[in-house]
Amino acid sequence: MIIDAHNHPDWHGHDFDRFIANMDKNDIDVTWILSWEAPKDEYSPDTTPVIPDRTEDGPISFRRCLDYEKRAPDRFVLGYAPDPRQADAIDRLSFAIETYGVKVYGELKLRMMLDNPDAIRMYRFCGLKGLPVIVHIDYEFDTGSSYPRPNWWYGGGIDAFERAIAKCPETNFLGHAPGFWAHISGDDQYDKTPYPTGKVLPDGKIIKLLERYPNLYCDISAGSGYNALSRDIEFTKGFLLEFQDRILYARDYFDSRHRKLLESIGLPRNVLEKIYYKNAQKLVP
Repeated sequence: MIIDAHNHPDWHGHDFDRFIANMDKNDIDVTWILSWEAPKDEYSPDTTPVIPDRTEDGPISFRRCLDYEKRAPDRFVLGYAPDPRQADAIDRLSFAIETYGVKVYGELKLRMMLDNPDAIRMYRFCGLKGLPVIVHIDYEFDTGSSYPRPNWWYGGGIDAFERAIAKCPETNFLGHAPGFWAHISGDDQYDKTPYPTGKVLPDGKIIKLLERYPNLYCDISAGSGYNALSRDIEFTKGFLLEFQDRILYARDYFDSRHRKLLESIGLPRNVLEKIYYKNAQKLVP
């Protein structure tokens, strides 16, 4: 069995039929289908070709996630992350849990410090309801553009994320995206390039956080997760063995490069099974 613990409806040109066909082609049994709710001025217009909505509901609206889950409830786990800064956010999530069976709070991708007091309140609610929280972190890189924004940072960095994890020990978090995965290494590249290269150096912040906080898990999806795991294979095998109970297979796209990488490392089958589906099932039974 394989669970893709991070993907989006109508993402990169994949409508429902194409999405299901891609899951079958890549041996994906179940996908966590996630929203992305954010104000229009908090995501780059450059993303328009690959996202379905530019409305008040998203760039990726919950209604699209719900449509997928309703059409194939055995193939999708429903995710929804209303903007915690909105006054009715917890009420909307509570309604979605009770009415539609939402099981994941994700993806949280906002120009907001992850330890924002409103966000902390939301995380604690998620902990009470048993929902894991998937966060996206990006640092402030110069995009070469001055309009409408010179950069598109999200989450406020790894330190803000740590403060959130520490304040909510009852809530399970999944780290994701360039600003999370760059910290697999103890080098200083994390705020200079979204995809650092070279050997992984000791004292990476991710390792320290995994050792310190049992409620932290890793979402290996997208180019960021692949880059982190492929830059130093010798390190990666030891990392995956050590933290085998807290790594989740995920794609955030429609290929199988993460799987091919995992299969090439020589991990024991029982470790691969944890990464492919057992850890996801532990978080969302």
